Amino acid sequence: MHKRKNSLFSFRRYILYFIVLCIVISISSFLLLRSVHVDRSVIGDRAVYVFLNIIFLSFVLSMLDGVWRRVQIKQPVGKILETTGRLAKGDFKARIEVTDSIFGSNELTDISEHINKMAEELSGIETMRTDFVSNVSHEIKTPLAVINNYTELLKEPGITDEERRQYVEAISQSVNRLSDLVTNILRLNKLENQQIYPDEKKYDLGEQLCECLVGFEKIWEEKNIELETDIDDDVLVEKDPSLLTLVWNNLLSNAFKFTPDGGKVTVVVKRAGDEAVVTVGDTGCGISAESGKHIFDKFYQGDTSHATRGNGLGLALVKRVIEISGARINVSSEVGKGTTIIVRLDASEP
Repeated sequence: MHKRKNSLFSFRRYILYFIVLCIVISISSFLLLRSVHVDRSVIGDRAVYVFLNIIFLSFVLSMLDGVWRRVQIKQPVGKILETTGRLAKGDFKARIEVTDSIFGSNELTDISEHINKMAEELSGIETMRTDFVSNVSHEIKTPLAVINNYTELLKEPGITDEERRQYVEAISQSVNRLSDLVTNILRLNKLENQQIYPDEKKYDLGEQLCECLVGFEKIWEEKNIELETDIDDDVLVEKDPSLLTLVWNNLLSNAFKFTPDGGKVTVVVKRAGDEAVVTVGDTGCGISAESGKHIFDKFYQGDTSHATRGNGLGLALVKRVIEISGARINVSSEVGKGTTIIVRLDASEP
């Protein structure tokens, strides 16, 4: 890239100021001479002096203009170009040092501040991308290691039919986990990039929750979990049913997953004024206040003892669907006593 010379003196600026001064002084002198009588010999003597003054003033003005341009334009622009060049190469820690000159701030100062804000956003996005890749790699690596280990065990001679069945079951669970991970990543990517547009229709929210609960019947029976429901009739909403099904399935899955054998899960659907309120509670392990701040973050799993049961994307999906649907979600939990999640949606008239 061609680099301009960074000189205070510019011959073009000098000629420009010289011409402007010549015009201004000539007009001023002409107007003055019309109003007063001056001897022509004096005019001739003074003409050379005036001309030399014009030459000197043109030089001074061009130098002052050069100083102003360097301080107000060239130096800030140079910093902007240097910083944007570093950002383009992937150095998201680059920042422009913003300092007000003796002339005060200007548009270039505003541009520098906005570039610094952009750099901060890019730095945050890069950190998220790095964490995302790291987490995905970890989540993929774990089930692959399980599949590899049990595949090697299946090759061993003399294994019993029961052992073979157990190994195949473990492989099948790992494959399902991988499949769920990929599916959730694709769903979350579409939601975050707004590639899924809600197809809203009016329907009964209580019926939808009942249908979702049926899918977990085997789990609550195996764990002998007490299911308590309080679902009102005709609680209507106008939302995308497929997206909200994703929400309810994730919330119910977590409730049954983290509730121990013999525990209790509560599902309540009520209408409160202009709102439809869904409450999903459990008597599971609960989460700490610190973990509660991050439960909607991608891949976050506050309870590491249950890390093998999920991939940390379920609640991130829930949060994004809630935002798209214009709903509200609130989580309250206490370690050792359980968790209650309340979702509020705009209700529709019958």
